[in-house]
Amino acid sequence: MSDIQKIIELIEQKKDKWVSVSNQIWEFAETRFEEFRSAELICQTLESEGFLVEKDIAGIPTAFVGSFGTGNPVVAILGEYDALSGLSQKGGISVAEPVELGGNGHGCGHNLLGTGSLAAAVALKDMMEQEGLQGTIKYYGCPAEEGGSGKAYMARAGCFNEVDFALCWHPWTTNTILPGNSLANYQVYYKFKGKSAHAAVQPHLGRSALDAVELMNVGVNYLREHIISEARVHYAITNTGGFSPNVVQAEAEVLYLIRAPKTPEVQGIYERICDIARGAALMTGTEVEIVFDKACSNLVPNVTLNATMAEVFSEIGTPTYNEEEIHFAEQLHATLAVEDKVNEINKLPKAVVSNLKDKAICDIIYPYADDIADAPLGGSTDVGDVSWIVPTAQVGTACWVLGTPAHTWQVVTIGSTSIGHKGMLQAGKVLAGTALEVIKNPKLLEKAKQELKERLNGEVYKCPIPEEVMPAGKRK
Repeated sequence: MSDIQKIIELIEQKKDKWVSVSNQIWEFAETRFEEFRSAELICQTLESEGFLVEKDIAGIPTAFVGSFGTGNPVVAILGEYDALSGLSQKGGISVAEPVELGGNGHGCGHNLLGTGSLAAAVALKDMMEQEGLQGTIKYYGCPAEEGGSGKAYMARAGCFNEVDFALCWHPWTTNTILPGNSLANYQVYYKFKGKSAHAAVQPHLGRSALDAVELMNVGVNYLREHIISEARVHYAITNTGGFSPNVVQAEAEVLYLIRAPKTPEVQGIYERICDIARGAALMTGTEVEIVFDKACSNLVPNVTLNATMAEVFSEIGTPTYNEEEIHFAEQLHATLAVEDKVNEINKLPKAVVSNLKDKAICDIIYPYADDIADAPLGGSTDVGDVSWIVPTAQVGTACWVLGTPAHTWQVVTIGSTSIGHKGMLQAGKVLAGTALEVIKNPKLLEKAKQELKERLNGEVYKCPIPEEVMPAGKRK
């Protein structure tokens, strides 16, 4: 029996356990830095499988590391388990129906992500025990990927400094090695303070913080023409100052997310946005407090690990789906907007368009090419911070129907179904198989490390989060 077949068998033997863990985390649906039950469940599972667990790492209560083995190489398998606010949704149905109005939901599939990585770590441990292999497995419990950049805080604390290589995955609409370029970002609160007054009797005595927020947003919208085209600037008004129009709002705040390909580019845009905020405060006679919330770095690709992962994925293949699963996928696919479906088709490699254009779920693996390392991901991930420190690779497996946008109710509902579970288990097999291949081939690891060194070209990782900023915007 080949190594890959052994890995497949080991994960399938404990399939029911992984489905149960994933479904429990799906039900917990805990948001950034509050994933206490999810983290504890994974920690308990790691300990039951023979891992030594260290909790509260990097000063984050929901961050942890589960370790097994001794010596080198040290492989990091990254897990996430945070949900998103406002995306509560019942599982396994093809209509939007929340479990709790305004509640949380796993709209990016991190219940699957954390559990698939857990399955990989345990299968790799079982394999290393069977074969007497030397090395250390570290499962990193990484909180708050959504809007918190937990891994960046962990990287700043040196948590990955002793690691040799890192592997991760993400639920996706397709089966593919994930693109290697993501956007660096900063997330910042702009909190305005003014003076309340009766809006009709004494408007001249008031200083509107809400006016300042609106003027700031207008100013930033004019800025968009004068920043690089790859940059993205998003905002949400998180405090309007109240609900009474006859009161001049004495406080208001807006949260900005600033993205660009490289951290220095984000920094430049951030400084200009801060100037706009100060200008808005001057125009309205208010004061502004600028509160840095979090940041993450761009992702550094690694072709060496990507190619190895692609070979392993090709050997493992894709899951098969029964008639019930296909029918549900088609029902869910029918709920997507036409432009979402067209967008997916437009992104497909020409070699697979004919195989997928009439399907609701991807059942093939995208052909791998080295230039995928330079393809833009478009979004951001704190996996980027890890990739600056050690060679890192990510795979995506089909857990969602084709065309599904992330952060939607469709992602939540499928995350508790057998379709999501099959993609999760497949990812676990790919991660474990890739790790085993690298552990058994020291030259491959050295090549991956050399590639990272060449890509960095003398640059050294510097965490983009200021030293005084702590998780969830707290300060030392």
